[in-house]
Amino acid sequence: MSEYQGLHASPAEWPKALFYVALLFSCYQIITAAFHPVSTQVLRAGHVGFLLMLVYLSYPLRGKARPWQPLAWVLALAGMATFFYQWYFEADLIQRSGDLTSLDMVVGLVLIVLVFEAARRVMGIALPIICGLFLAYGLFGNHLPGDLAHRGYGLDQVVNQLSFGTEGLYGTPTYVSATYIFLFILFGSFLEQAGMIRLFTDFAMGLFGHRAGGPAKVSVVSSALMGTITGSGVANVVTTGQFTIPLMKRFGYRAAFAGGVESTSSMGSQIMPPVMGAVAFIMAETINVPYVEVAKAALIPALLYFGSVFWMVHLEARRSKLNGLPKDECPSAWDAVRQRWFLLIPLIILIWLLFSGRTPMFAGTVGLALTAIVILGSALILRLSSTALRVVFWIVLGILCAGFFQLGIGVIFGVIGALVVACWFIKGGRDTLLICLHALVEGARHAVPVGIACVLVGVIIGIVSLTGVASTFAGYILAVGQDSLFLSLLLTMLTCLVLGMGIPTIPNYIITSSIAAPALLDLGVPLIVSHMFVFYFGIMADLTPPVALACFAAAPIARENGLKISLWAVRIAVAGFVVPFMAVYSPALMMQGGDWSAVLYMLVKAGFAIGLWGIVFTGYCLRPLVWWEKLLGFAAGALMVLALPITDELGFALGLLFLAQHWWRSRRVRSPA
Repeated sequence: MSEYQGLHASPAEWPKALFYVALLFSCYQIITAAFHPVSTQVLRAGHVGFLLMLVYLSYPLRGKARPWQPLAWVLALAGMATFFYQWYFEADLIQRSGDLTSLDMVVGLVLIVLVFEAARRVMGIALPIICGLFLAYGLFGNHLPGDLAHRGYGLDQVVNQLSFGTEGLYGTPTYVSATYIFLFILFGSFLEQAGMIRLFTDFAMGLFGHRAGGPAKVSVVSSALMGTITGSGVANVVTTGQFTIPLMKRFGYRAAFAGGVESTSSMGSQIMPPVMGAVAFIMAETINVPYVEVAKAALIPALLYFGSVFWMVHLEARRSKLNGLPKDECPSAWDAVRQRWFLLIPLIILIWLLFSGRTPMFAGTVGLALTAIVILGSALILRLSSTALRVVFWIVLGILCAGFFQLGIGVIFGVIGALVVACWFIKGGRDTLLICLHALVEGARHAVPVGIACVLVGVIIGIVSLTGVASTFAGYILAVGQDSLFLSLLLTMLTCLVLGMGIPTIPNYIITSSIAAPALLDLGVPLIVSHMFVFYFGIMADLTPPVALACFAAAPIARENGLKISLWAVRIAVAGFVVPFMAVYSPALMMQGGDWSAVLYMLVKAGFAIGLWGIVFTGYCLRPLVWWEKLLGFAAGALMVLALPITDELGFALGLLFLAQHWWRSRRVRSPA
């Protein structure tokens, strides 16, 4: 390679040392998840140590040049040394908690500096600056005037809070990254390597490719399906977008619109159950509810979000008279499922485990193991000549895997080991083993930006916990909310969007949930709804200009300016902006309180409001809208969002009036004079 690309290159192009470090990282995470050989503190420290090692071996000080190897190895080994220090002196650190030795101080300071620099290399300067301000507040906040001042803390207290224990860099986000998030990233990586992307795109192409606006609809559907296994918006853009964006452009969509559709669809993957974004796991751990409750609360908003994007795409296609692909050029959706049905087995079992009350760690471990079994087993099945033998093979595998629930994780690892040995000796089997190795190192690669963000935001959590500053900010929001809940929600939304201009979704959620979500809870907003509100707008921040991460990820694929893509993305997603507000005023939209009739009513109302706003912002339904129709449709949708006495009735009435007169006007215009 003429230019060192580090973790951005494919695993086959990595330096050997980097490849093996990533492989060891994934093996460490799988072993600790399956067998729990170390304490939670050591587990977190190991996760951070491997993250730092990968970052310093692959990301240069600046630019894209190859890292200077002597310095890279010094920093990488220093990061790993902080892990071994926590492991070797674990008992001593617990006994002298709060009373640091000189060596403790050195290790703690080195860890803080290494994490800040690693985050700068991976994500840029914005998040380290924000976390640095919190760190400065912990050290010097006692000199501030008024309510913001705290009692004052020494350097040793701050270092102890951040570098030792579980309230700083090794806090809840790091724990979630080291357990649930890493396992689900690996799960998605294995499915991608096995061909799940092809299955989803072929299925979406078969269903919608030949319809009006088919390529864009394929983008929406395939991104929604990919979201069920990856939960990563930007990763979704660069995987499905490689196929859908050029396809949309080829069939007449503007480059900016094509990029906007893919960006908007991909970001929705973070709120799409069953495997949502990393924030969902952090949320479940933070508010101490089962993950299934978070997934349940996200389900209807996710369907409405993707429904609104699909509707906007359909209207834009009708307005621009963009037809789909010829039907004979589209693959058969059911043939795609028939050829790769076995890839759905781990996903189905994962969903069943999550929704049957099992922990995400258990479900992720089983799902990952089953995916490996399916990949390795399919390589062996291809060598069997008769259908009967193939059926017997799958039955035997199924019985062995079922035994896992009675005999433990050792059984399923034994099955994987036997399949690995078998694949080594059959033709084509070693290629399958190579696919699994690449999935392991790809999983480690995808985990780096998520993991580093989770570690660095531990600074914010640690300082907020140490100083109690969150209650001060919450007091300001409460003071505003006493006069207007809507104004508090608006301020919270703007905070999320502004923070999202410079930082990813994870730290965005952690900051706003630490400060704003408790205030919303005190104003009567249910716990999950208040956290989902800030989560939702943290996602939307990746679409809003001027810094729209998902849109700029789509820019090189679409060959268009990222800002133009961002403006289209906001327009496409605009109807989705109202969903969190509707959920606050009517929690039944997130299945919080109320019976099924209330949930169904909210689904119908929200769908109708979003449909009207989609028409208004596209400016087209059966034909282009005139200005007064846009006002009438907007007012109808807004009335249904307000949730005040009789506003729903007025909204439905105005909405039906809008649709009826638009239909009548369209018929009259088409009729001959």
